[in-house]
Amino acid sequence: MFMKNKKGLIVGIANNKSIAYGIAEACHKQGADLAFTYLNESLEKRVRPIADEFGSKYVYPLDINKPEELENLTKYIEKDFGKIDFLVHSVAYAPREALDGKFVDTSKEAFNIALETSVYSLISLTRACLPVMNDNGSILTLTYIGGERYVPHYNVMGVAKAALESSVKYLAVDLGTRGIRVNAISAGPIKTLAASGIGDFRMILKWNELNAPLCKNVTIEEVGSSALYLLSDLASGVSGEIHYVDGGYNIMGMGRITQDKEGKTTLVWDLKE
Repeated sequence: MFMKNKKGLIVGIANNKSIAYGIAEACHKQGADLAFTYLNESLEKRVRPIADEFGSKYVYPLDINKPEELENLTKYIEKDFGKIDFLVHSVAYAPREALDGKFVDTSKEAFNIALETSVYSLISLTRACLPVMNDNGSILTLTYIGGERYVPHYNVMGVAKAALESSVKYLAVDLGTRGIRVNAISAGPIKTLAASGIGDFRMILKWNELNAPLCKNVTIEEVGSSALYLLSDLASGVSGEIHYVDGGYNIMGMGRITQDKEGKTTLVWDLKE
């Protein structure tokens, strides 16, 4: 089992449809001992049954924007685990109004909230956990191609994901002296609670399905399997990487086309509508 005797913290799981759930499930199946966090009482009711499912009694409160809660988290981990071997950061948020309309109309307040919660949280969480993290460990966060290219309705979250990916690279250098690896998975669109705030998400799902080389959308289980690799010793030589799990969509320069007998080309999207 790849994760036998490994201990890890999963931050940001919302329900059993979350990408973080797929990652936790994959790690658990390979023998990892897990701890979880929850943002508030409402989410605690969802997270505790998940922790029970994975045989964990370690569930901690954490508002990642509150320094005192990060400090308490470190104490909880030290008391219950001593040290951990891996950390999963699955946290992102932007005010709903910042995901509608034009990006140029983004307010300073919405911009700051999105960047603090979706980007700085990786830095602050990493810093808080370093004292209780074993050397040669692994840190993983989640990003999306909207940080690299324009995606409708993604707006300020695209800027946040771009900053997150850059942060991964800088953290990888900082932590490399301890053998701690820092990577990100850029997953294709998946119908999660977080994705529900993105306008026309059904269209985005369908577009990805029709235009990805594998002609499908990925699942949380597929993302979980890739995360397992990056979190385990199998990826001991990998750090600072953005690993795509999107059916190959990231390689596409335009939509897929088909050609009839007369040589006329048509977008696959048009044929399916």
